Amino acid sequence: MTVKQRNVALVAHDNKKQELVAWAQQNKALMEPLGIYATGTTGRLIEAGLNREVIKLLSGPLGGDQQIGSKIAEGKIHLLIFFWDPLEPQPHDPDIKALLRIAALYNIPVACNKASADYMIHSPLLHSDYQPSEPDFSIYTQRITPAG
Repeated sequence: MTVKQRNVALVAHDNKKQELVAWAQQNKALMEPLGIYATGTTGRLIEAGLNREVIKLLSGPLGGDQQIGSKIAEGKIHLLIFFWDPLEPQPHDPDIKALLRIAALYNIPVACNKASADYMIHSPLLHSDYQPSEPDFSIYTQRITPAG
């Protein structure tokens, strides 16, 4: 059985970008078979650090977080690694919450720090034909709304 290509989204706040690049470099062999999506500057840094192509979206505050969320909803992202900085307030915090919400809604695993990213990148499930259960939205899509 052929394993379908998995795609990972890499996102990092400013104070965590170098940590994410170092993590990706340490896991370069495990990242090799994965497609990589990333927001703005993070994508450029990862691309240079791994010396491979990264699909770069907009910077997070300019809509990149929402673009990643859209890719999750389209079924194109299978893992979200988001090194966020819990000590630094973010002006685009609503976008970040929306991204985490959409990942939870679509049953996408999320790593928010090096330890959780290590667990996930080393999981045999990521590198196998494992298919997580798809959410059933029929209760929402079949609702009848009153004409207004």
